[in-house]
Amino acid sequence: REHHTYPKLDFTQEELQERFKRQLRVEQACTVTIDSVEAIKPVTEHMARMRELLAEQRAQWQKVLLQALRESKLILTKTNTKDYKLNLYPYLCLLEDKEYVDIMIQSIASLPLSGESLKILARNLGNRIYTKYCVRQKHQNRTEEKLASIYDAYTDLLAKDTKVYNVLPREQWCKLEMEQRSGPTLQGGEASWPYIVTLELGTFMVDMMVKNLKINSDILNPACDRKLIPILYHMYAFRSTRQVGFIKPHPILTQMQQEAMETTLTFDSSVMPMLCPPVPWTSVKFGAYLLTPAKLMRTLEGAMQHDQLLEKCQNLHPVFDSLNQLGNCAWRINKPILDIIISIFNDRGSDELDIPPPLSEAPKIPHFNPQDPTYTASEKANMKREVINAKKKCSEMHSLRMDALYKLSIAHHMRDELFWFPHNMDFRGRTYPCPPYFNHLGSDVTRAMLVFAEGKPLGSKGLDWLKIHLVNLTGLKKRSSLQERLEYANSIMEDILDSADDPLNGKKWWMEADEPWQALGCCMEIANAVRSPDPTKFISHFPVHQDGSCNGLQHYAALGRDVIGATSVNLMPCEVPQDVYSGVAQQ
Repeated sequence: REHHTYPKLDFTQEELQERFKRQLRVEQACTVTIDSVEAIKPVTEHMARMRELLAEQRAQWQKVLLQALRESKLILTKTNTKDYKLNLYPYLCLLEDKEYVDIMIQSIASLPLSGESLKILARNLGNRIYTKYCVRQKHQNRTEEKLASIYDAYTDLLAKDTKVYNVLPREQWCKLEMEQRSGPTLQGGEASWPYIVTLELGTFMVDMMVKNLKINSDILNPACDRKLIPILYHMYAFRSTRQVGFIKPHPILTQMQQEAMETTLTFDSSVMPMLCPPVPWTSVKFGAYLLTPAKLMRTLEGAMQHDQLLEKCQNLHPVFDSLNQLGNCAWRINKPILDIIISIFNDRGSDELDIPPPLSEAPKIPHFNPQDPTYTASEKANMKREVINAKKKCSEMHSLRMDALYKLSIAHHMRDELFWFPHNMDFRGRTYPCPPYFNHLGSDVTRAMLVFAEGKPLGSKGLDWLKIHLVNLTGLKKRSSLQERLEYANSIMEDILDSADDPLNGKKWWMEADEPWQALGCCMEIANAVRSPDPTKFISHFPVHQDGSCNGLQHYAALGRDVIGATSVNLMPCEVPQDVYSGVAQQ
């Protein structure tokens, strides 16, 4: 320790304290509404009409749900529940009635075309209520004030304009908590709800939506007979041997939502990266977001023994410290790459470049009348199969398109920000960023949009490493030594610079790579570095990957001091990279 100090972030203390306040406001709201990247498209008359219809319907649904919720609560107060049955009444009084209704309405917008399993939908609704309740509690019992005061002092460790420390974030935070012992405690203040409560509460709400939300059947087609029809259906699907309950949106609803192409998207605030460094993990129950509850270890819902074993674990400090180290790394958006991706996304997508096309490109679902006597039985069977396949394709395209829409909209929303990803782990100890859609462990497209917020000068070897990294991203020279990869990169500099200067109309060399978008980002970084007055002083923000080869076997080889094993997984110096798979195949 005497030779090390904790590295500073590239922010002043005042900046970090200001960022904390902004993040606090985001989490207090529990949800965040951002512009959709599709909002850039010109509004047609039809889109405007659909938006208007949806807004009218939502206002109507809010009234209906509010009424239904109040009636249900009245009935619950009068029912004498037996001891063994869970009484939901107390859980329906934790928030304002309107807040329950808003959470229900929000969940309709994100339903997939093919429906969502009842269990997942119910769990998500229950969790949203729980999160909102926790955040509210922290405000009421003044935990929030205490957190603010400790975080303000904690920034002293991270800020670049304060003294240097030789302690870790976890140690510093614990020390500050000890010093500020008066008032509420931050650790484990909220009791987590049993899984069954979350599930029952969510199921109660789903049930209310299915029973009460209706729409006029002639809303899109005046020729139809007008009758009120439900917008959500409860149906069953067979998954292997089990019957699974599904909630499916009515096609009229999905058509309206697709054609309205609404300009905003609403997410839970925990989906967004954080605007300040995360709270360091100091115990199994405490860390990551400021107010939103987070799990240190991802477990299957209701798997109690995992949580109990985690509680019993001795000395998890190295684990906390590793997660905190990952969480303290600041990121920013690679804007030139993001803009190119959005332009393709809003045009017609591109299957080769892994950008999902809009549903207008989907195969048309064939219509046929099964009662028509001119078809033979086998023709009918074929047509049925065609219909099923087309529907399946549409559903897949829709979910891929929505996933990309979420990622790009979040990235676009954060385009001028610096941000952080709080981390947790699975039961094996593998680490993951908590925000699910947009993070640096995503697909090639997502990774390409992210660079480090803090740049470093390339130095004497940096440019060479950028070139080697680019060759690695192409997947072309897996068997070659690092020196050969570098020589190959130098031999194609013309293509690299052409890709950087004219990605969509030039020779498009980057599109051939295994990881095209990261390759394009790397081409641009190399071009900027090469053209700078002194490449060794060029400040680069670009992540260069270093990957373990067959890391599990690396551990076994090291544990067993196994020279042959170690050689095959590159733990011994070799001229060219060793490939353990071909070694095993030869034997």
